[in-house]
Amino acid sequence: MELGVTGLNAKATLGPAQTVRLAGLAEELGYRSWWAGDHVVLPSPRVPASPMEATDPILDPLVHLAYVAGATRRMELGTGIVILPQRNPLVLAKQAASLDVLSGGRLLLGVGAGYLEPEMAAVGVPFAERGRRTDEYLDAMRSLWNDPAPSYHGRYVTFDHVDAHPRPVSKGGPRVVVGGHSPAAFRRAVARGHGWFGNGDGPGDLARHLKGLERAAAEVERPDWLGRLEISYMQFGEIDPREYAELGVDRLVVYPLPLEDPDDVARFLERHARRIPEAAP
Repeated sequence: MELGVTGLNAKATLGPAQTVRLAGLAEELGYRSWWAGDHVVLPSPRVPASPMEATDPILDPLVHLAYVAGATRRMELGTGIVILPQRNPLVLAKQAASLDVLSGGRLLLGVGAGYLEPEMAAVGVPFAERGRRTDEYLDAMRSLWNDPAPSYHGRYVTFDHVDAHPRPVSKGGPRVVVGGHSPAAFRRAVARGHGWFGNGDGPGDLARHLKGLERAAAEVERPDWLGRLEISYMQFGEIDPREYAELGVDRLVVYPLPLEDPDDVARFLERHARRIPEAAP
């Protein structure tokens, strides 16, 4: 099981000096992946489902990861996750390909359909359409990354007689990691993702999510070219990683809490690196 870290494109750790320091430390300690969350806007006042206050600062994940790419050499760079229906798929395909090129093929493009209706409404996306848009956008982006003559004709995105270069370094485009815990998200991960990205309150939640993925695998076909579904699981605060390894997690992604002091975050990274021998550089 590999160790990753997320959450550090927000709050007290988002500044340039803190980012360079913590990214360098994480890579030195053997962390294999660095993830960044996504919220274009947040409900104000806060609603119960919102993960943070509207006034809490959070950097755009692709901009943040481009900065981290320049400060690191080995860590994979993951969006955990981009809320895909809020993005123009052609623009995102260009951004993802650009980041993949600049990082030497280290991008993990984590995507999800989103769950905050006020956020969707603010960017002009009907909440009920978010799942169908996510599926179309993924297929459209893959055409731009891979097809000799890219084209796509769907309900929400249509293009023809255009092209976009450079293509990603990664064969087939950046590896796509699908986030979410709904039956639709599980089916999307099985049918369209190299991996799945989830979170919960502990190993019990993970076990339930894995059963959901098993049910999805019986309902939809997985293309051979995607290979085995990789499991990336995020947990908040202090944890014991052993149970996650026993459940078959490929990447355990830790979220340091609190994010109010970069020194506390550095100590958190050091503690958790020692708990997973495989994290040693």
